Amino acid sequence: MEWGKAEKMFLKVQLNWNVVIPAENLDIKGLMLQKAILVRVLDDFSAKKATKDLGYLLAVTTLDKIGEGKVREHTGDVLFPVNFTCLSFKVFRGEVIEGVVHKILKHGVFLRCGPIENLYLSNQKMTDYQYQIAENPCFLNVKTGSRIEKDVTLRCVVIGVKYMEAQKEFQAVVGLEGHYLGPV
Repeated sequence: MEWGKAEKMFLKVQLNWNVVIPAENLDIKGLMLQKAILVRVLDDFSAKKATKDLGYLLAVTTLDKIGEGKVREHTGDVLFPVNFTCLSFKVFRGEVIEGVVHKILKHGVFLRCGPIENLYLSNQKMTDYQYQIAENPCFLNVKTGSRIEKDVTLRCVVIGVKYMEAQKEFQAVVGLEGHYLGPV
């Protein structure tokens, strides 16, 4: 596995997977075989969704190598080792991110950032803000007048990240304690 060094939350990853092509999809024309392998890689890739180590799998960027196929004895299917590069998305503790508020509760708010649906900002991690009961509830900073409400973009820091294996999703706790954090 090779990690990219661009931005922390986007990772460029090299993966080696085995791809099984059913016997009926085999064709003597090499181009059709290559297409069948690529389609299978993309299907398997999209079904995987996310992994604990890599985060959310976003896109296959290059198909780097297709190894020699090995016929499976009982089925006639062919297993090909495939090497490809992909882009993934994962947040890390201490990282500053931007998320959009999609749910306001008395005790905090939930944000979305990329494919992550459950970033939680507790009211205890936004000490300058007070919960306001209204038709559209929000958190208000009395000193500055800034509001945290639905559809507002917040810059925040990741405090902790948890991977939910069964759902293949990440959850994170974020805070506003630091410089230049809050509504954008």
